[in-house]
Amino acid sequence: MTDSFAALSLDTALLRALENEGYTHPTEIQQLSIPHALAGGDVLAIAPTGTGKTAAFTLPILQRLAKGQRGGIRALILAPTRELALQVEESLRAYGHHLTLRSAVIMGGVNENPQIRVLKRGVDILVATPGRLLDLMQQGHVKLDRVEVLVLDEADRMLDMGFIHDVRRICSQVPAKRQTLFFSATMPAAVADLANTLCKNPARVDVDPTPIARPRIEQKVMFVEQRKKQELLTHILKDDRDAMVLVFSRTKHRADRIVTHLQKAKIRAGAIHSNKSQGARQRALADFADGRTRVLVATDIAARGIDVDGITHVINFDLSDEPENHVHRIGRTARAGASGIAISFCDRDELKKLAAIEKTGDMALATDDDHPFHMGETVKAYRDQITAKVKPARSKGGWPKPRRKRAKRSRAGMR
Repeated sequence: MTDSFAALSLDTALLRALENEGYTHPTEIQQLSIPHALAGGDVLAIAPTGTGKTAAFTLPILQRLAKGQRGGIRALILAPTRELALQVEESLRAYGHHLTLRSAVIMGGVNENPQIRVLKRGVDILVATPGRLLDLMQQGHVKLDRVEVLVLDEADRMLDMGFIHDVRRICSQVPAKRQTLFFSATMPAAVADLANTLCKNPARVDVDPTPIARPRIEQKVMFVEQRKKQELLTHILKDDRDAMVLVFSRTKHRADRIVTHLQKAKIRAGAIHSNKSQGARQRALADFADGRTRVLVATDIAARGIDVDGITHVINFDLSDEPENHVHRIGRTARAGASGIAISFCDRDELKKLAAIEKTGDMALATDDDHPFHMGETVKAYRDQITAKVKPARSKGGWPKPRRKRAKRSRAGMR
């Protein structure tokens, strides 16, 4: 393992760009993946959100293509959401600042004509969401017969969103002789089957895919009735007006209701989910990243495209149905060397979900009962049972102030 990008045999132009972006030390996924990718072999990488997967595949692509002959689309990166596609392309521009390679992003939800014009001018690296890419392929605007590198980013989310057939159709048009870089946060059976189909003798890289505990994230659970969650959220947010908070909602409609309630309480908030237009989603994300709003409410699918430094708190308004998603949610805080707080609201109907989260991490989330909506004896009986089996997490009580390291908004997508 190395503690510098220079030791990974990256070209000087890329090292200069990384230095400009303020990155000097590669993350674990980058240290493990980049050497295999630079060697030209397939890579199958499993790592949670926030570990730096984007740089792990974009840097080797830029280095490889900078040395080759131009002519057609030479690298294709598939992403499940529009936000993620935009951030990957932004990373390519940042890391490739000193190169002459051309990248572009195509995605649904916006007019296709500007994208077609960009494609006609010539593109070396194409970042795309599956639906729009298939549309443009069928219209004859995209040809993939010269692709040298194929990347699937957030493959598990791609399948969750129903893109499996689109992905297979797209990949069938890419040359069989290619390098495949397959990145996913989890590895359910369907994802493993897809990886086996696309990859040839890949180097397998696993980075801490399931632990709930994160060293710089203090976690806690607040037991509250469902009908009181909105009041609790407002109560917490008014207690710390400097917090930069990402709130997770189970549904799109609830996300909108949360924002409406917060705005009535004079708390600046926005929402991001699939029912929003692309323009509205980008504005909400930009307002949050730039500090014009201090609360962003998101669903799990939309959140895969959120890459913002400075988030001090993650609040799970609704517990996730999948314990692994808890890891990806809380990984949005405690970035760039800062610490963070993750709070989970839990009502009686969510006790089984909480138990699954705690079982996955082999630790009990610390209970915070210092709020006016604590449920009391029902919860105590549950906690007594659970804490007898797993080690409780340390809690400072109350609404702690995390150690914050002010960081500029991450332009490079170091997820």
